Amino acid sequence: MDIISLLKNLSETSGVSGYEDQVREAVVEVFGRYADEVRTDTLGNVIALKRGTGEMEPRRSIMLAGHTDEIGLMVTQIEKGFLHFTGVGGFDPRVLLGQEVIVHGRRTLPGIIGSRPPHVLPPEEREKTIPMDKLFIDVGLPPDEVTALVRVGDLVTVRRELTPLQGDFVAGKAFDDRTAVVAIAACLEQLAGMRHAWDVYAVGTSQEEVGLRGAITSAYGLAPDVGIAIDVTFGDQPGIPAAETVEMNKGPAIAYGPNIHPVLYEALVETAKSLELPYQVEPAPGRTGTDAWAIQVTRSGIPTALIGIPLRNMHTSVETVSVKDVERTGRLLAAFIARLDAEFMHRLAWRPAEAPEEK
Repeated sequence: MDIISLLKNLSETSGVSGYEDQVREAVVEVFGRYADEVRTDTLGNVIALKRGTGEMEPRRSIMLAGHTDEIGLMVTQIEKGFLHFTGVGGFDPRVLLGQEVIVHGRRTLPGIIGSRPPHVLPPEEREKTIPMDKLFIDVGLPPDEVTALVRVGDLVTVRRELTPLQGDFVAGKAFDDRTAVVAIAACLEQLAGMRHAWDVYAVGTSQEEVGLRGAITSAYGLAPDVGIAIDVTFGDQPGIPAAETVEMNKGPAIAYGPNIHPVLYEALVETAKSLELPYQVEPAPGRTGTDAWAIQVTRSGIPTALIGIPLRNMHTSVETVSVKDVERTGRLLAAFIARLDAEFMHRLAWRPAEAPEEK
């Protein structure tokens, strides 16, 4: 699999939370290369099934979840040909000024995010971050053409092509979480040449950035025996304490904490060691804010794990990852799934604490 080409395709495809139509079609095509069945559900999740070889039916099943949506913008007002907007998901206003964008109106329009020049601002405002409601998009058209082509509620995405950097690093938009979708596709490709007893559901979830909604509904509908969420996590970079980051190009980060089933954590670590695959441990003492949080508490509870792909510059248009870390994540998932057998569920069962001996 050409990971860079696939990541480039998915990254540059539009898919704002709740409006994942274009990227959903791309994910259906990618997952369909390796899965036995692919479908979409009511909330826009892509659900691919790779059947296992276990003889007893219904077979045990595992759900792999990576969200397909990206943060974006939405037009809120048209004023004299300029577009005011708000965020869909957690966009940081500090990174917006000067960005090239695509306005998804009656036809796509290139635009630039601008603001009042600093020369005309009061002195006390010149050093402050410009709030989103003071920014605007200029598409370079007369006001009457703008009102004919753009409506309030139209979406806007950042215009950015994937950029190869030195080594095996690449930068671009929407790597959160299209890198996970690529890792899941790499896992499915490897499983095509392996025997695995359990059924595998590869899910490209929708609307993660606005409330984990796709993970909630897909996990409820599939009711898998085990779930693994794959997302990005904070890669090391200046300005972030080392204790809050993981290293780039040092392998996927296996999370550990109350959102994670301890036996799944141990099994993933065992698998990584057996492959001599570099991995990192990421403490997650509370809410992870990922699809794992939703999967874990679906129905009566689903044993869940979380794997993080190290990423720099999160929620910007120059998110940066190591291609090797994406590939390693796919290998780890495939090897872990191939090791699942009929006895594995017994390892996951909580055992009551032994009663103290009577004196």
